[in-house]
Amino acid sequence: MIRALYSARTGMNGQQTQLDVISNNLANVNTDGFKKSRTQFEDLYYQSMRAVGAETVSGSMVPTGVQVGLGTRVTAIQKIFTEGQITETGNDLDLAIEGDGFFKIIRDGNTYYTRDGSFKRDATGYIVTADGDRLQPEFAIPAGTTSINIDKSGMLVAQDSNQKTLGTIQLTLQSFINPAGLKSVGGNLYVETDASGPPTEANPGTNGLGDLAQNYLETSNVNVTEEMVNLIITQRAYEVNSKAITTADQLLQIANGLKPT
Repeated sequence: MIRALYSARTGMNGQQTQLDVISNNLANVNTDGFKKSRTQFEDLYYQSMRAVGAETVSGSMVPTGVQVGLGTRVTAIQKIFTEGQITETGNDLDLAIEGDGFFKIIRDGNTYYTRDGSFKRDATGYIVTADGDRLQPEFAIPAGTTSINIDKSGMLVAQDSNQKTLGTIQLTLQSFINPAGLKSVGGNLYVETDASGPPTEANPGTNGLGDLAQNYLETSNVNVTEEMVNLIITQRAYEVNSKAITTADQLLQIANGLKPT
């Protein structure tokens, strides 16, 4: 019964973490380029009271043995990089990645990666994020530009009112062997880790990278219905684990009340 108390406690702790992850997913349902997370569990150490395959007194072999598990724990909270819904915005500097890939930006001399393509133009003409971080490769939109055209392969062309080309640049994307290994740092940003592997730069539409869609944004890939179902399952799992603690406590109370005859 003491073992049951501790096992149920690990279950409640795990479901609390699951609730935290679901809540974060739901909170970011309207965050452009957000990728949902998934909690993964594993069972803990098993206490063997009778070994599998042990020999009995009669010389036969025990087919199953007796093992009692000691609960569960969270082993990973994995980012799921499925593509979110693509929505039209009409903004020339809104870019959606149709497929794999990340935009590269620089903040305070450090490199970050993002799926959020809602870019702006700063006071000096550079293409930046909402926080003022410059898109890489850097490009300052020339003065007098009236139209910006970006094709699916990432070629940006800035033109004036007479359709004269004032500047061009080839936009690139970054890919990783293991995107789930990227570290989330907030602000729709990720940083490279040893688990993600180094980035590989290429033009959109090449080397397995997705195409760019101008005037579109990728929304969050959170499915509200799915998260609500997971929320109900988590609530019920938390309740049954708490019930297991209550039951084990009641059994201990009964045992404690026994009197010798």
